[in-house]
Amino acid sequence: MTNIARSPDGSTSRSDPAGLIALDHLGLIYDTVDGPLEAIRDVSLTIAKGEFVAVIGPSGCGKSTMLRAIAGLRRVSRGAVLFDGAPVLGPLSSVGMVFQSPVLLPWRRIIDNVLIAAERAQELLDLTGLGEFTRRYPRELSGGMQQRVSLCRALLLDPPVLLMDEPFGALDAMTRDEMNLELLRVWGQESPERKTIVFVTHSINEAIFLADRVVIMAPRPGRIAQIFDVRLPRPRTVEQRASAEFGELSLQIYQALKAAPPGSTAL
Repeated sequence: MTNIARSPDGSTSRSDPAGLIALDHLGLIYDTVDGPLEAIRDVSLTIAKGEFVAVIGPSGCGKSTMLRAIAGLRRVSRGAVLFDGAPVLGPLSSVGMVFQSPVLLPWRRIIDNVLIAAERAQELLDLTGLGEFTRRYPRELSGGMQQRVSLCRALLLDPPVLLMDEPFGALDAMTRDEMNLELLRVWGQESPERKTIVFVTHSINEAIFLADRVVIMAPRPGRIAQIFDVRLPRPRTVEQRASAEFGELSLQIYQALKAAPPGSTAL
């Protein structure tokens, strides 16, 4: 069930009817021993059902904080996060999360790490090429295989939304490329029933290869500096990375990241 509430300031928020997820003038402030720290300032963004949006920006710009706010794991300070038109407060059962670390339970076998609640576990493990490893322990798998287990766990209850926080950042380049292709395959990039994905990354190439849109975040307090549409046809192929269009967009995003000015720290 979706947890809904007014924003902390008591206001209500409007939403774009075309969007499944909407950030409406989102702001988030942490209380620290040195005083309030503004992590995110006035972020507004609408994400359509079935869209794949990548978020990229420097460390500390609020990318991960924004994901947690969407999931209802962080209470917003200003504005609101809306899911299907309703302001959100509290964890959402309709959202699956994948983090940079697989966060597996080392004392549980792979099938038990995924299982938790459903017989769909075996189907997902088969889908991601892990069907023969169900009785193994995490220490017996490679980093890429462990991250596949984490992805299966996030998909177990078939959530309509996946929030992914640098899930492949710790992998070597070749395994990361393989996981990008695996994610697109599992997502069903040509299916009208595909999930909505918000994907945080530090890799420009990864963002372009995966996403429909790339959102550039400015240094803290995090704000949206620019949004790029990725017009590469789907299904995406490795060969597209060598295209002039891919290289040109990569350069534009790199320049936008370099040009994004830091915000004022004054509250």
